[in-house]
Order: sequence, then C-alpha cells, then structure tokens
Amino acid sequence: MRRIFSLALVCVVLSAGGVLRGQDAEAANNAKKARGVLDEMVQALGGQAWLDIKNREQHGHVAAFFHGNPDPGTTEVFEFHSWPDHDRMDVTKHRDYLQFYIGREGWEVTYRGKKQIPEEQLNESLRRRDHSIETAVKVWLKDPNTILLYEGQHLAERHLAEQVTLISPSNEAITILCDVQTHLPLKRSFEWRDPVYKDKNTDIEEYDDYHPVQGFPTPYTITRWKNDDMVRQFYVDRVTYNEDLPADFWSVDAATARIKKTKN
Repeated sequence: MRRIFSLALVCVVLSAGGVLRGQDAEAANNAKKARGVLDEMVQALGGQAWLDIKNREQHGHVAAFFHGNPDPGTTEVFEFHSWPDHDRMDVTKHRDYLQFYIGREGWEVTYRGKKQIPEEQLNESLRRRDHSIETAVKVWLKDPNTILLYEGQHLAERHLAEQVTLISPSNEAITILCDVQTHLPLKRSFEWRDPVYKDKNTDIEEYDDYHPVQGFPTPYTITRWKNDDMVRQFYVDRVTYNEDLPADFWSVDAATARIKKTKN
C-alpha cells in the first residue's frame, strides 16, 4: 500500500509540474505576442528616430467639456513636451497665460507673477505623464519585472485594434490599443484610485486623424475621457519636432519677467 501511495503521489506531482510548465509557456507566449505588438507600434511611430525625439510642439485649439457637454468656443493652445519631465502650455494667441510642469512641480504664470499649480491639478497632469505611451515604452517596457499581457482584438476609434496591457512592479497598469493594419496607437487608458474618496477612476486618451510630420505619424485629434465622460478635445493645427528652443525656454522666472514686461 505504501508503494502504491508513493507511486500515486509521484504521478500527481509530475502531473502538477506539467500543468505549471504549460501555464508558464502559455504566459511567456502571451507576453511575447504583447511585446511584438508594442515593437510594431514603435516602428510605425518612427522607430529609433521616434525614441530619440528631443521635444515636440503642438499648436491648436482645445474644446472643453463638462459632463459630456461642450463649453462654448475653443481656446488657442501651444503645448510643448521635452522628454522625460518637461511640459509647458501657452494659452491664447498672446501667450500671456502659461503652465509649466517641470519634474514633479507645477507653476502657473500670468501678468500677476507665478504661483504653484493646485495639488489636485498637478497630480492629474503627472499621472497622465507617468502613464503616457512614451513612458510605457521608454521606462516600463525596459524593466524586466514589467508584466506584458496580450488581450486580443477590440474596437477603438471605429478601427479593429490589438490590446496590450503593461503592469509595472508597483502594480500600476497602462493599456494600449493599436490599429491592426497601421500598428499606430488609437487609445491609451489607465485606472487610479481617488486618495480621498477611494473610488476608482479611468483616464483615457484617444488618437485619431494621423498625419505625417517630419517623418513621424502624428495624431491631429486627441480626445480625453474621464470615467466615460469626454472632458477635452485637442484639434491640432501644427506640429514640429526637435526644435532648437531658447536657453531660457523652461525657465519659469524668465517667462514671468517677459509677461510682466509686455503688460507694462
């Protein structure tokens, strides 16, 4: 009886080991497929040249929404981004209202001077930067401890897309949907928990109307959603990459002095 029991136990262990190896192989194949989708996305965006972009300027008009309903009119906006942690927004054609997000700090500049951006607004902008497609590729994808999940095909922006989710070692997640034909990103989403009310929120950006700019396919319509409500649409008129910016371009104090001077 002991011998029979021992043989049975060995069979169970070997069988369990086979199941685990099968699950490991399936997970590895799934991760490989997810990485393949992301690699195709990077190549579609411009490959190594896209990875090496120094900065980007987008000039266009923003429509804001409240509970899904558009506010009247649009606002002219100039948006600048320099990897990894410099963002600036100049508002109105006179460019006399500015926002800076440098590192983990945010500043608002008007003719009255500079002041820190409210914490809630700052955190919202930093969350989007921390969960951007650029951060997913340049940071998360390079971490060997990041988990990659291929989640099949879904519809995004009326196109059939492949869905991939990256899960960081800190258990944060970014989901990206890429067009099955062009491999360009159509949608990026992530979830975050409200620090006060503890409820879960969803932040989504959708990318549409791609145009080639300096060799880089660039979306000319960017729509932002929060918890299924549309909150912002950016209609891009012009985009430039790798500009030679002035030495003091990212200086909050220099921008403050310029605006004060123009108002005097």
